[in-house]
Amino acid sequence: MIPPRTTLLPRPRAAEVLPGPAAPRRPWATALRATACGTAAAGPVIALATGYASPALIHFTVLANLLVAGAFGWSAVRSWRGGPPLSPRLSGGVLLLAAVTGLMYHLVLVNHGGSPLSASRAGPDTGTDWSTTASLLLHTVTPSAVAADWLLLTAPRTLRLAHIPLWLSAPAAYLGIVLARGALLSPDAPARYPYPFLDVDTYGYSGALTQALALGLLFAALGVLITTVDHLRPNVAGWCRHRRNRISPPAAGGLK
Repeated sequence: MIPPRTTLLPRPRAAEVLPGPAAPRRPWATALRATACGTAAAGPVIALATGYASPALIHFTVLANLLVAGAFGWSAVRSWRGGPPLSPRLSGGVLLLAAVTGLMYHLVLVNHGGSPLSASRAGPDTGTDWSTTASLLLHTVTPSAVAADWLLLTAPRTLRLAHIPLWLSAPAAYLGIVLARGALLSPDAPARYPYPFLDVDTYGYSGALTQALALGLLFAALGVLITTVDHLRPNVAGWCRHRRNRISPPAAGGLK
């Protein structure tokens, strides 16, 4: 019996197999995303190091900024290595967290006594400056950096309405943590509930959950708005890449 023709062909050695072409590095995207990562990490570090609103890690703003820092740090590594962008399931969730952080502060918390991070236990000479710096980084600079990355460095029409339930899982998990923590702490514990609209002692569980549900619906509507804008916005990243390729010198071709 004659063996198949494929078995008669010599198998190439591992050293003779050419690797696939590597994607080009994106230094500008790497620099911008690394800067955004540092900005997102700086706010929580200041809050933790100076004792603002202790314990700072229970605040949604601080946790959201830490998640943004981790996502943008990994995104910067991918850009430097020429790897693919982050999944829209992750990048859209990070964008929604940043939008919630900025909008909740500027539209809600400012009108109800300011951010919890405005309370400082530091000295009177430095507390106000550090509080202002932390608040600016957490609520303004980081959300603006995330929005700029989305609009300028990512391709449009990648977000889907089906992603929104996954994006809302982070706020839902945070709500569960806050309520469980408040139930375990004594009634006179400081910062038992980090936000006034989640204060079970004031509104009861039904009132707190009702307000949380209303906020969840607003977050879902914000996710729909972000997804709609993503499908309508121009492809700035693609235009910049095409422009760069047009002005770059052509590569040398092979011999004919």
